[in-house]
Amino acid sequence: MRDVFVVSAARTPVGKRNGYLREWVPAELLGHVLDEVVDRVDVDPALVEDVINGTVYQVGEQGFTLARMGIFASKLPNDVPGTSINRQCGSSLTAIQMAYGMIASETQDVIIASGCEIMSKYPIGSDMGGTLPDGRPQGQAFGEFYFKRLAGGAMYNQGQAAQAIGEKWGISRLDCEEFALASHTNAHNATVNGYFKEEILPTKGLDKEGNEITMDADETIRPETSLEKLAALNPALGTEWITAGISSPVTDGSSAVLLMSEEKVKELNLTPLVRIKANAVVGCDPVLMLTGPIYATPKALDKANLTIDDIDLFEVNEAFAPIPLAWAKELNAPMDKLNVNGGAMALGHPVGNSGSRLTVTAIHELIRREAKYALVTLCTGGAMAPATIFERV
Repeated sequence: MRDVFVVSAARTPVGKRNGYLREWVPAELLGHVLDEVVDRVDVDPALVEDVINGTVYQVGEQGFTLARMGIFASKLPNDVPGTSINRQCGSSLTAIQMAYGMIASETQDVIIASGCEIMSKYPIGSDMGGTLPDGRPQGQAFGEFYFKRLAGGAMYNQGQAAQAIGEKWGISRLDCEEFALASHTNAHNATVNGYFKEEILPTKGLDKEGNEITMDADETIRPETSLEKLAALNPALGTEWITAGISSPVTDGSSAVLLMSEEKVKELNLTPLVRIKANAVVGCDPVLMLTGPIYATPKALDKANLTIDDIDLFEVNEAFAPIPLAWAKELNAPMDKLNVNGGAMALGHPVGNSGSRLTVTAIHELIRREAKYALVTLCTGGAMAPATIFERV
């Protein structure tokens, strides 16, 4: 198997629900970042052999094959193919893993892996319901086979699963609120200090009044939040204590990474950002559903012949606060290495985009710190989790 390198990585600022990105056509937003990762290293777009894109709600403007539509909206030539994949919240990290496999196996040399999701247009559940052409109900995605696998356990929604995880691992609402406050504080500090500057592609959009603006910072960070404000929020999602404040907000965004074989990196005389050290993906308990990172992390570490102490940075998606807190508690991971510039509670979770966004952030922070290893992992709907370890070179 060949080594695989990331040579370019960029993302849009994350947009809040009905925020500055609300009127973008997903293909155009994706094309925007596809062009950026090629331009950053001055690579001929014709060298790209495939685009693998993660999107969860593949309906409407995000339907058909969004990767291919993004190519048509970019400067990439017509003979570049594209495919769209859905591993729920892990979709775009899985896109990176698939690109790795194609390059490592000598099938291809240059691939863009990406993510794109505009939840302002296509919120959670957009692919549910509807009717067939003959008028019959389209059917429920969570069919009898999923219920059989629950084996008599509860059918939780994700918020209820997050609360159950918190209770199982002895995590309180206050623990979660303190973690959420730190997420916003760290994200705000990273923004003010310019830590995101290299990874963010300034992107045009609309303000509240519909005037064109250009954003160069994430729209979702709330530096004014406090423990008092978080404590005043009411529980949501049929839970006793999961609130909007300890959950990731509905958001929009796109991101991409350009991957190459070592031979192509040398041929083009490029300086890679990181090498992909190891990949893993797991399924987990369909009742608790969101515990996958706890099991994907050791699997990735074992493949890399590393321990958790060897990792300098962890990006564990903050879909809900109990998820990374339970992960850290179970694996005895140091909290000062976890989501150091804030996580999804502050930076948002445009679901299909998040794995790629976390990767872009982890790569640039590795470089800024001159550190060695970063691990990225996300829980997903359907009880799964991918995990990837990146090595600065």
